Amino acid sequence: MRTTYMANENTVDRKWFVVDAEGERLGRLASEVATILRGKHKPTYTPHVDTGDHIIVINAEKIELTGSKLENKMYYRHSGFPGGLKERNAGEMRKHYSERMIELAVKGMLPKGSLGRQMAKKLHVYEGSEHNHQGQKPEVYELRG
Repeated sequence: MRTTYMANENTVDRKWFVVDAEGERLGRLASEVATILRGKHKPTYTPHVDTGDHIIVINAEKIELTGSKLENKMYYRHSGFPGGLKERNAGEMRKHYSERMIELAVKGMLPKGSLGRQMAKKLHVYEGSEHNHQGQKPEVYELRG
């Protein structure tokens, strides 16, 4: 009788991938990156174990949004003090905080809790086309669609 395969931290083989965000839609990029971070692209995927790979996203400032999202989509944060709600639209975020915009989109698609936070640490986003992870020998990952 065969048993079901269960991955654990000792048996997970992690790779490094580079994804170019230039000309890509934010949501489509984020959903595919979240899938790789979770490890769902591997046959050894186990839901309760972090089996995913590391992702390096470059050219974050060249991400695209459709329709009027640049003006209408809002990002909120709160200082914790009364009247401390801050808001920015997607245009400001893309101009000044493009890395944070991609991180927030991907993090929202990961599981909530300690496992999701562990997976989010494997995401590395850079504004330009340069990154400092050449030592890991990352492979170029072509997005679907």
